[in-house]
Amino acid sequence: MTTFLGMPSLPAFGSGNLFAGESFPTAAHRELGNAQLRANLGHATHTIRDKRQAVVSELPDWEQLRDAGSAIKQAVMSRLPELLEEFETNFTARGGVIHWARDAGEANEIVAGLVRDTGETEVVKIKSMATQEIGLNEYLEEQGIGAFETDLAELIVQLDHDKPSHILVPAIHKNRTEIRDIFLREMPGADPALTDDPSVLAMAAREHLRRKFLTAKVAVSGANFALADSGTLAVVESEGNGRMCLTLPETLITVMGIEKLLPTWQDLEVFMQLLPRSSTGERMNPYTSLWTGVTEGDGPQNVHLVLLDNGRSAALADEMGRSALHCIRCSACMNVCPVYERTGGHAYGSTYPGPIGAILSPLLTGIQAEENNSLPYASSLCGACYDACPVKINIPDILVHLRSVDVDSKRGKKKVPSQMDVGMKAASWALSSGKRLGLVEKGLPLGRLAAGPDRKITKLPGIAAGWTQSRDIPAPPAQSFRDWWAKEHRTAGGAPGIPGTPGTPGTPEAGPSRTPSPDTKETPQ
Repeated sequence: MTTFLGMPSLPAFGSGNLFAGESFPTAAHRELGNAQLRANLGHATHTIRDKRQAVVSELPDWEQLRDAGSAIKQAVMSRLPELLEEFETNFTARGGVIHWARDAGEANEIVAGLVRDTGETEVVKIKSMATQEIGLNEYLEEQGIGAFETDLAELIVQLDHDKPSHILVPAIHKNRTEIRDIFLREMPGADPALTDDPSVLAMAAREHLRRKFLTAKVAVSGANFALADSGTLAVVESEGNGRMCLTLPETLITVMGIEKLLPTWQDLEVFMQLLPRSSTGERMNPYTSLWTGVTEGDGPQNVHLVLLDNGRSAALADEMGRSALHCIRCSACMNVCPVYERTGGHAYGSTYPGPIGAILSPLLTGIQAEENNSLPYASSLCGACYDACPVKINIPDILVHLRSVDVDSKRGKKKVPSQMDVGMKAASWALSSGKRLGLVEKGLPLGRLAAGPDRKITKLPGIAAGWTQSRDIPAPPAQSFRDWWAKEHRTAGGAPGIPGTPGTPGTPEAGPSRTPSPDTKETPQ
């Protein structure tokens, strides 16, 4: 018999496009073979981060701004339920309608139902990570509703039936020639004489999208920020397509993660300095749209907001990892990451690639999800992402934390110990005793024998083979440090001294070399 006491259950993990289809090492190994991808990524990320560094250096209080952004986000997470209620009250009072979605499935059903109620079968969309996360486009297509991306990069990816590989620049893995070929192949009415000049390509996309803007009755957007004290939503963008979506259609449906809240209008000032500099390397972004509910006779008259959890409560419950929810989706961490620069975003599988994706995706889905448990290892832990993050998310520390959670989650589940288990057990046995370590050191000559005449070990067996795939191991020395020390530092009686062993010169307990402290009395023998 069970008794339900009304206690809330543990927060549910997220679903949708948060899971990798294959482990990161497998996907990364394949992507590393794509030389064109590496060239495109290297050029794009270097350009963006150089621009970012230039505009960041202009601000004498940049570090203070980062501190302020981090503090505001910490405050939001500590009182998230209270701020959500405040936002709902203000948003509803101004004519908006709030919908709550626990996971991707619920969010998709809500959006599809709202579109069906309008009688329309097409929607235009602003670039939105939340709708990518829940797989909204694919779900709407199943329901007979066409979703058309209006962000240029998202349009390129959609026309090519591909997936985004970067948070800010979804088509970063494609060059201009590839984009021209996509337009010629997939864009209705494209000029056969289309060139790969960026301005020509932009004009072709503009003509294509203008027809959609003028006919669409329903738009779907994300949101960069939501202000609790006024019930206001904000979208930050560069091309103006977002503003067209937010103002022309009769119905506007926004899907936003619950972590996007800011307490007040004043807090927005901090993030409007942090976000454009960190993302596009600009002092300010070209278009910032803010809307508060419904204004009679102006703009959309049906305004809905789907507040999405999808694992965010689970991430919030992780005391160490919850700061991943501070992310403002600027992508600065990706542009400085040596791992991302070589593998690209598709290797991470999830909607969220790069260093932030390596922690955010496992937190939203749970590290126990086998599809994502390799992501925390997709890092060299160099710390460049932490230095670049505008809200000071300590990504390296969270990566290490998630690795420990992953190891703990597997502990005791395997009937047969893995090679790593056996190796760590053996290391624990040897390193816990000087005598045991000395016994192991007796095997050094075997290592020198394996190294051969060139004094290099080029191939190791088992899981150690990963080490020798790209580097050699030098032959072990002829004698261990302990043996060398014992020969060089013999006691007065001729007996060899061992570091850390009583009676050995240089150790605190060694009688002959010890100098008594003035206020310390030597015990008579």
